[in-house]
Amino acid sequence: MLRQEWRDVAENYPKPIEWVANGRSRTINASVAVDNLFPKGILQQVRDFHRQIPGYQISPLKSLPNLASMIGVGSIWVKDEAKRLDQNSFKVMGGFFAIYRFIREKLGLNDDQELTYAQLMSDDVQAQIEEITFAAATDGNHGRGVAWAASQLGSKSVIYVHKDTSQARIDSIKDKGADVRVIDGTYDDAVKQLAIDAQKNKWQIISDTSWDGYVDIPARIMQGYTTMMSEVQMQLGAQGIVKPTHIFIQGGVGALAAATIGFYRQRFGADQPIAVVVEPDAAACLLNSAKIGDGQPHNIEGDLQTIMAGLACGEPSPLAWDILWDCVDAFVSCPDYVAAKGMRVYSVPLNGDPFVISGESGAVTLGALMFVSESPEFAPLKDHLKLGPNSQVLLINSEGNTDPNYFRRVVWEGSEPVPEKYRWSPSSLGVTHLKPDLK
Repeated sequence: MLRQEWRDVAENYPKPIEWVANGRSRTINASVAVDNLFPKGILQQVRDFHRQIPGYQISPLKSLPNLASMIGVGSIWVKDEAKRLDQNSFKVMGGFFAIYRFIREKLGLNDDQELTYAQLMSDDVQAQIEEITFAAATDGNHGRGVAWAASQLGSKSVIYVHKDTSQARIDSIKDKGADVRVIDGTYDDAVKQLAIDAQKNKWQIISDTSWDGYVDIPARIMQGYTTMMSEVQMQLGAQGIVKPTHIFIQGGVGALAAATIGFYRQRFGADQPIAVVVEPDAAACLLNSAKIGDGQPHNIEGDLQTIMAGLACGEPSPLAWDILWDCVDAFVSCPDYVAAKGMRVYSVPLNGDPFVISGESGAVTLGALMFVSESPEFAPLKDHLKLGPNSQVLLINSEGNTDPNYFRRVVWEGSEPVPEKYRWSPSSLGVTHLKPDLK
């Protein structure tokens, strides 16, 4: 392609950031949806269960001080979930806790009765659950976590994936002993087909998205995610930091975002961190719902084609949406090249910053933060978010290298390049605050 032709094509690339502000988040101090999701004592129960799982360790909270200086914020903190329980993703924390709570209820236990991990694995309990088949729909990470948890219990699992799920992700689920079934359509189609088939086959669905009549298990999954934030608070506390000032968090159906932001809303009320939800522009169901602005979740149609497989969702979880509508400051959508940039920056850090191995869905929040912080075009959003040199920004690396072939295409071969118009340089982006050794 000739240089001028390339430039003409580049001019038609989507902008790196589209956004919608949500003024509602600062008008209420409490959220009924948050209070319902996090009843008294549940966060401690979640932590107590996870600590008993063999192999549990607190995941790293990595600081990127030189990148923070380069883009003009105080600190960037990355909760790195790439090695969580050797599952390459945080998702196992939610799925396993939901299964644990389901088994408690099947055994008829109330909240005052103990069920330790050792008891869960005992012959007596195993005999009562051996006929259960756990089932889930997934883009990869959630299904792998459910399959792994089921395998620890000696239970069967059936995992539905959509037709565009990569073979690497399918194989990783099969490696956990699951029966994997490929559905023609999108992730949302897989969810719907699973609901039909599970009823016929008497499988127990472990889904991270909710629908009418199915909210208890999605709530348990979201509760399970809060161990990450409990760890973050301990790790930041050791640095003398009370809380992050900002959170950039992935969208998808909204479960992770609602769990993360809801955790901080319950603890700090309207003084919670400023919260930004980030989605692929091809699957921006949360931003679309916020743009409509009637307080209801709204679906989007289409093939949802994006490299961010874990976020390729067209239907918000109603349970999650209720929290996001109350608590999010801005909804952001990004094209694929923003996620790809995040992957490359994590993989090739500035001198002195740590490496982070991040997949497409894990890295999009870093890419979004960089574009918002660096580009004068997005100064209105930066001002709305009050991003500046005192900002303590929390990101969650939600997945590691879950698709090695595509990871290499992006990081090694430069797939999904940033259009020339939006490429980084201090002069073109108006950056004036670099330390001499970073210029």
